Amino acid sequence: MNPLLDFTGLPRFADFAPEHVAPALDVLLAQNTALIDRLAADPAAPTWDGFVQPLEDANERLFRAWGQVGHMNAVMNSPALREVYNANLGRIAAYGTALAQNEGLFARYKALRASAAFAALSPTRQRVIDNRLRDFRLGGAELAPEHKARFKAISERLAALSSTFSDHVLDATNAFAHHVTDADHVRGIPDDALQAAREAAQADGRDGWKFTLHMPSYLPVMQYAEHRPLRETLYRAWVTRASELGDAALDNTAVIDEILALRREAAALLGYASYAEVSLVPKMAQSPDEVLGFLRDLAQRAKPFAQRDFAELQAFARDTLGIPALEAWDVPWASEKLRVARYAFSDHEVKQYFPEDRVVSGMFRVVETLYGLSIRPDTAPLWHPDVRFFRIDDASGRCVGQFYLDLYARPSKRGGAWMDDAMARRATATGVQTPVAYLNCNFPAPVGGKPATFTHDDVTTLFHEFGHGLHHLLTQVDDLAVSGINGVEWDAVELPSQFMENFCWERSVLADMTRHVDTGAPLPDALYARMVAAKNFQSGMQTVRQIEFALFDMRLHHDWTQSPGALLDAVRAEVAVLHPPAFNRMAHSFSHIFAGGYAAGYYSYKWAEVLSADAFSAFEERGVLDAETGRRFWREILGVGGARPAIESFKAFRGRAPTIDALLRHGGMVTTAHA
Repeated sequence: MNPLLDFTGLPRFADFAPEHVAPALDVLLAQNTALIDRLAADPAAPTWDGFVQPLEDANERLFRAWGQVGHMNAVMNSPALREVYNANLGRIAAYGTALAQNEGLFARYKALRASAAFAALSPTRQRVIDNRLRDFRLGGAELAPEHKARFKAISERLAALSSTFSDHVLDATNAFAHHVTDADHVRGIPDDALQAAREAAQADGRDGWKFTLHMPSYLPVMQYAEHRPLRETLYRAWVTRASELGDAALDNTAVIDEILALRREAAALLGYASYAEVSLVPKMAQSPDEVLGFLRDLAQRAKPFAQRDFAELQAFARDTLGIPALEAWDVPWASEKLRVARYAFSDHEVKQYFPEDRVVSGMFRVVETLYGLSIRPDTAPLWHPDVRFFRIDDASGRCVGQFYLDLYARPSKRGGAWMDDAMARRATATGVQTPVAYLNCNFPAPVGGKPATFTHDDVTTLFHEFGHGLHHLLTQVDDLAVSGINGVEWDAVELPSQFMENFCWERSVLADMTRHVDTGAPLPDALYARMVAAKNFQSGMQTVRQIEFALFDMRLHHDWTQSPGALLDAVRAEVAVLHPPAFNRMAHSFSHIFAGGYAAGYYSYKWAEVLSADAFSAFEERGVLDAETGRRFWREILGVGGARPAIESFKAFRGRAPTIDALLRHGGMVTTAHA
């Protein structure tokens, strides 16, 4: 049996092969199309059970199968799978557009919304129907026939372009390698990173060290390599990936231009002034101007701190490191030197206290304590030997969720860290379907027989993704369309993930998740104190950098018609303190907005950070591991998913509207730069 057509349990990754994809989609698309035709033509009055539920069930099967294909393409990319994925991506896009534009279905949803039966539905199901009507309008259901055809073509082309963009970034990342044989050129790089680089060179049959643009290789060079030309070589390769300054076959310039043009055209067809306006319809923010005002207000508050941070770094580089003109490839290295000088510790020193086994079990204990749960290993078919699988049980022993954990970087895996859903909670004829999540990171794998060790930033990333996972896994909603992360406003979806990051700074949490990888010694109090003192090191610079990306994204999709490069220059002139060299091509690998769903939505990270910091302040008031507050957070935030507006969920938990105060306090930006 085709594993993609088996919906009786967990995905059968051990049986998956690229040749399964097209036949499975043939079956599912045919079944769904027949069902849609029947439902659209049904003369009976539409009801939830007779109309909405069958459509939800059919789409769940289709997108569950396609989700496995997309997941494998992201974590086990191969030429054969990529070819199959891209060949079938247009079919999925065409189906989605045809579904969103189906006048018969749209009319029946409107009829159900206007009927007496609607009032008898639960508030959750009423929200599902209202969301569906909104999505029909955004999908072009109200367009004239000739415009529908064009909108459909645009949607299919955009799906293909996003995949091309992502492929170009992955291929450009994998294509670069730099071999070093002079030991003086690798001076300063930590031993574990050097050992990994030596093993990589040996795998190529070469002496010396091999460095790549994969983060476990790239970052230690940028932070620790004393040899400035080596840092410049890797930096230049990193910031020119998938641009006209590299392999012409992987240049994303034309891809970006076409994506932006098509998004503008689609927005115009729908009657909006910009793509940003379309993007914000299902979000918390009401308008592009509101978002731009929020970002510029935050920039005004943060920029004095960023200017102070950068002035200190420049002075340190000039007076202590002998670098009169700080270049972009010097910044991570000089920053690490300054942190060591100021706080007497380095990322590498801290990393020795965060072995993987201790970190993962410590993170689980936080969740178990807050929510009264237990997390333990479970079994499932896996796509790679490094992947692990776990289950979450409630106090009664009932399984409430399961998740895969894929932590290490590899060439077949796209960069970054992300959570995705394999299965969502939903009520079925045989009971409640258990939600299942994928948690993916790109950390360094174990080297030399020791456990993998994580920087504190890595630990924070892991907690972030697990927060997304908990949002999906701990839902108490049984209607698929608003269960877990489904139906949650995009600018609120980062609340649970950023909320989890706060625990990485708590002494009571770190005591349970740290031990020295060699000696087993606990994290020393003195080192912890220095870490906390350094918590807001360069927080001003980091904040304005995120604002730079968010402003670029929002303006690119709202009020900008010139080149993306010219906009980056304009945004940097407004908010940045660090100005990259002219050859920097950040936009060409900005997958979040060109391939990852964050178009006109990158501001969500800062928007949700206001919510998450304010939410965590409730735990600070009661004790950060307070179980009562944890249960309330589960009940009002994690448990309700998209079943009600996110602002209502926040107010139900916090008892008031959010304020920016906690964010500024957590970031150390509560006084003027000269205070």
